[in-house]
Amino acid sequence: MHGFALFTIRTGLFAEGRFMGKVLDEWASDTQDFVRTKLPHLVVLAVVALVLARILRLITNRMIRLAERHGGDIVRVAQVKTLAGVVRTTGLAIIFAIVGLQFLEALGVNVGPLLTSAGVAGVAIGLAAQNLVKDMLNGTMILLEDQFNVGDVVTVAGLTGTVETMTLRKTTVRGGDGTLYVIPNSQITTVANQSVDFNNATINVSVDFSADPNKVLEILTSIANDVRNQPEFKDAFLADPQILGVDSVKGSQLIFPVIFKTKPTKQYGPMREFQRRVRLALEQNHMLPGDPMRVFNSFGETGQALATARTPHEEPAKAADPTTLKPQETNPFTGEG
Repeated sequence: MHGFALFTIRTGLFAEGRFMGKVLDEWASDTQDFVRTKLPHLVVLAVVALVLARILRLITNRMIRLAERHGGDIVRVAQVKTLAGVVRTTGLAIIFAIVGLQFLEALGVNVGPLLTSAGVAGVAIGLAAQNLVKDMLNGTMILLEDQFNVGDVVTVAGLTGTVETMTLRKTTVRGGDGTLYVIPNSQITTVANQSVDFNNATINVSVDFSADPNKVLEILTSIANDVRNQPEFKDAFLADPQILGVDSVKGSQLIFPVIFKTKPTKQYGPMREFQRRVRLALEQNHMLPGDPMRVFNSFGETGQALATARTPHEEPAKAADPTTLKPQETNPFTGEG
């Protein structure tokens, strides 16, 4: 009995040894095959991934250095850094995703089911976060195209104000009344930027119909040039003011457009000062516009205009003595009493 047991043990050990030897032989063969065929491929993939990542990092760092060297605008440099970070992160994700799949395939893993699962998951995530994706894509384009910067006065999504912050997802705009508007970038389809290059501010000055146009032009030209040369406004102008003459007739008023070409957002001070001086000058020269409803339609023997006020279904009034008429004063810029 003892001999039989010993024989059985020896036989088992021999069989186990043969099995382990076969396993070791197969493992050695697979290892040699992996080293000869697959390992070089994996090394090449790793080197390519590192080289591409390095190139991407050099490009984004170059973008930032150029912005810092030539931009001079802290806000613009910050935008370039944000854009460079997005490009770097997106590029690295794409590179390592492709290399990772190549690694798995080289190791004998079937990547087909993984790609299918990833595709389904991507569709689900895309549907759930499509607005977020739109916001970020549009935000990237806004930064890339430099459509506006922090501090610009813009009209976006029907709202006008000063841009306070910009991110890939949203833009915040401070309105003139202090209201802060938060606008998702996907809603920004049209941008009106008042802070680029220059502004053409048009002031429509209304005077009484009986005023001498040449005298009006002389007064407006003198006032506009005085404002242009005023020390606090001199640097705001990019060109001399333009007075275009009589542009239209509105009721009993002559409309004289005056155009100020100024630096971006610098038109408001000169406009206010010009309108103040014009108001005083028109009053001093008795040129304030009369009632907008007055219609000058007849002339007396002396050639002066006679005024009649008409309302619907009313007979024409009897001509009055023009020397006794006292026109109602109205705002020379709005035409309202």
